[in-house]
Amino acid sequence: MNVPQVRLTSLAHGGGCGCKLAPSVLQQLLSSAPKHNPYQQLLVGIETGDDAAVWQVDDNTCIIATTDFFMPMVDDPHDFGRIAATNAISDVYAMGGTPVMALAILGMPVDKIAPEIVRKILEGGSAVCASAGIPVAGGHSIDCPEPVYGLAVIGTCRPEHVRRNADAKAGDAIILTKPLGVGIYSAAIKKDRLPHGGYTDMIATTTLLNRIGSELARHPAVHALTDVTGFGLLGHGLEMARGSNLSLTIRASDLPFLTAAPALAQEGCITGASHRNWASYGHEVNLPIGYADWQRHLLTDPQTSGGLLVACAPDAATDVLQQIQAAGYPFAKIIGRAEAGAPSITIQT
Repeated sequence: MNVPQVRLTSLAHGGGCGCKLAPSVLQQLLSSAPKHNPYQQLLVGIETGDDAAVWQVDDNTCIIATTDFFMPMVDDPHDFGRIAATNAISDVYAMGGTPVMALAILGMPVDKIAPEIVRKILEGGSAVCASAGIPVAGGHSIDCPEPVYGLAVIGTCRPEHVRRNADAKAGDAIILTKPLGVGIYSAAIKKDRLPHGGYTDMIATTTLLNRIGSELARHPAVHALTDVTGFGLLGHGLEMARGSNLSLTIRASDLPFLTAAPALAQEGCITGASHRNWASYGHEVNLPIGYADWQRHLLTDPQTSGGLLVACAPDAATDVLQQIQAAGYPFAKIIGRAEAGAPSITIQT
């Protein structure tokens, strides 16, 4: 097949977790879903927009199931595969589980992308699965107008180790394990404005597995977990706030960012998803007076393979943070707290 070499990102109207439907659209689509779960063994379903479904098999075992896929945010096919696989596996870790196997999800415009390029995407995904200790045991592929790749992932955990996004407690400290700014960097790539070293930093964070989640789930002081992806820090923080019926206060000065993210945001390297995110949930967020638009975009920026948002008892927060950092997450920081009050987020400077 004589297929021209093209930039992967030029074949997609969006990329990474910025491809997700806006939170408001997703809420409309799910509004008619049954409110009552008739399945006693389904411990986690769609009720709080959690990261994966959890089914209890017996007194000792839960099955965790998730799927995640998107269009390319980078042009290197191997890196695209690595990022997509890392992102998909993260959902299992975010529930407190350990992945056991994956199935590939592949859609490619076969008349525009050469087979060797597609093979590199699959090899990138397989490499990440191997580092997570799981096989790619099968999958499904279709001819698709835009390139799409991801995984369906199955994991396991003990029932007492399940960590939902809806179990934060008033007074909990909130920890973020990875830096923000991935969506801003991907926008800068499309505009050829990413500074030297930026690509390496972005790949490093987006291919870092969130395996610390399965360790944190065994810590009794850790009450809730979720990963920060396409809805941005504010969107996934609000899911935790709504599910837990609490308010969150986030200290903007304590947030970790990829080095160039603030400057790039000021230069206008913003994704469309960032605007859609704010339009969906801005009414639930209290910003400081005079807070600039570019600062707000740092908080709504869609993260691809982002970090974990951790709610833990305040007296254990320093120890939990040190455990996270020692496990290979140097950007991890305590960024705020959960408080009694109507579900919302307040940003402090």
